[in-house]
Amino acid sequence: MGLKSWFQIPKSSGFSLANIPFGIISTSSSSTPRAAVAIGDHCLDLKAFHAQNGFSACSQQVNDVFSQSTLNAFAALGRPAHRAVRKYIQDIFRDDTPHGSILKDNQDAQKTCLLRQDEVRMHMPMQIGDYTDFYAGKNHAFNLGCILRDPKNALQPNYTHLPVGYHGRASSVVVSGTPVIRPNGQVLEDPKAEVKKPVFKPCQRLDIEVELGAFLCKGNQMGQPIPISEAEDSIFGIVLLNDWSARDIQAWEYVPLGPFNAKNFASTVSPWIVLMDALEPFRSEGIKNDTELLPYLQERNPKSVFDIRLQFELIPEGGKPNVVSNTNGKDLLFSFPQMLAHHTIGGCPMNVGDMLGSGTISGTDTGTEGAMIEQTKGGKEAIKLEGGIERKFLQDGDTVVLRGVCGNEEDGLIGFGECRGTIMPAPKLFF
Repeated sequence: MGLKSWFQIPKSSGFSLANIPFGIISTSSSSTPRAAVAIGDHCLDLKAFHAQNGFSACSQQVNDVFSQSTLNAFAALGRPAHRAVRKYIQDIFRDDTPHGSILKDNQDAQKTCLLRQDEVRMHMPMQIGDYTDFYAGKNHAFNLGCILRDPKNALQPNYTHLPVGYHGRASSVVVSGTPVIRPNGQVLEDPKAEVKKPVFKPCQRLDIEVELGAFLCKGNQMGQPIPISEAEDSIFGIVLLNDWSARDIQAWEYVPLGPFNAKNFASTVSPWIVLMDALEPFRSEGIKNDTELLPYLQERNPKSVFDIRLQFELIPEGGKPNVVSNTNGKDLLFSFPQMLAHHTIGGCPMNVGDMLGSGTISGTDTGTEGAMIEQTKGGKEAIKLEGGIERKFLQDGDTVVLRGVCGNEEDGLIGFGECRGTIMPAPKLFF
């Protein structure tokens, strides 16, 4: 049985007492962004809670970290501090709390600190200095390789030896609910033409990618790699990530240096960061790697990814929600610690707030693909939606929602909240 709370938390809520995810909120009465944790349909305003001496019985000194407009300062306190604060907040909400006077029996504090989630605005949880997106979803990489190349050579020779990645664009990472503007770019309309000549137009093959994102809470000095044995200590928590992709722009530009404008126009993250301790019970083995890895990538614990049930929902403008795909966070060939160890092996310095993307997560069965390009076989087969609507790629007005959850209602669900974005028309350019 899960932890019992004196506070009413719906059983179906992903923000159970077993979770306690952290985010940044503001309200109409107080527009200054500050830290909060999600609890059921509500959130606990941590700045207000601190002002009410809510952390007076906590073993961890938090000072003013929760009055900041991002979680970077809290993240920088380190994993032991995150663990202590999370457990303390759980204790505050437990039915048998030893600190009843702080919130349970304090109506004034409840009115001041407990806010309905539908009355708050969510902001980017972290200030991101750098963002690197990996390609660790082997099933997705294989499916895409079969579409773009010969199935016999779907995966490049290096793929199973190291976590393949590219440097993303931190400035275009946005929080859930932010509209996504369709990008313009160069597109090769006739790939079979003898003379390859692109045209400039709005992207016609706009796609999504179901991913997980990991935020860092600890960096390293330039020239000093992070050992695989210490990499987990650098990870603050996990969010859902939709790495929007302009497939037609990407097809023309990615040779020889990889993704560029096809990937830098928007990446959406869910607003609540689920801490690593909350995910600990859901450790799982990932996709088996038959390649003998070099020592710096060898993990002691084979259970280094997480059993997170992921869902991709598409809502046409004026239409009904359609679940397009169900996949799982277990379907990764490399873990975030392996990604971080590889990222720093040459001495690359990482910083608090940096984000790592997992790459598109797909299963092996139909309906478990993490991107539309896979389901539609490169745009050859349409996805059937309710009301006779079909989609090969996203149209203007379409809304995409990613969801993720661990566990069950009996023990308390661990959810991430929505990762939502609506497609807006490409801007008209005059030149």
